[in-house]
Amino acid sequence: MEENKNKEQFPDIDPLTNDKFVPEHEFDGIRELANNPPWWLTFIFIFSMLFAYFYLAKYHFYGDGDLPSQEYENEMLAANPEEEEEGAGGIVIEADDTDYSVPLADAGGLDKGAKIFKTNCAVCHLAEGQGLVGPNLTDEYWIHGGSFDDITLIINNGVVEKGMIAWKGQLSKKQIHQVASYITTLQGTNPPNPKAPEGEKYEPME
Repeated sequence: MEENKNKEQFPDIDPLTNDKFVPEHEFDGIRELANNPPWWLTFIFIFSMLFAYFYLAKYHFYGDGDLPSQEYENEMLAANPEEEEEGAGGIVIEADDTDYSVPLADAGGLDKGAKIFKTNCAVCHLAEGQGLVGPNLTDEYWIHGGSFDDITLIINNGVVEKGMIAWKGQLSKKQIHQVASYITTLQGTNPPNPKAPEGEKYEPME
């Protein structure tokens, strides 16, 4: 009698789906049905497992292809082909005999500096360096010093309190040298509508 009562309370087949219940899989009145997942879910699971094994073998065991970290480095090198790479990974550091303490004089380097300036600096200093949010770079007055070392230092470290970001994390040492060299050529160019002088007049030491 007790056995029949339990069967009525916990039947072997779900009356709604006609699926069998898993024996002894019951908790707090909730029972598990012994039904299989749909075919498409089974297919996705099997495909995912096969893809995982293929990916592991291709990229980790045989090294046939670049991992995401290497793809990122390749894209960064493509965006900044002149950037010097340091560290492990078999990256070769090219010899560089450039004197970074003096401005460039060659037209090629200055042209590259002009392109960097127009891409990154013109938004605050305008395309001809006459100043907008940032100061005028074409006159003799400088807020933080007008020597080449001063200009390079400001580009590298920025002036955060005045909205000038540090570019050393975004431009390579060579690119900063190029744009700093280009900025030195702007003095005395007299562009239209220049911003009023700011800071102190810089007089180069003889």
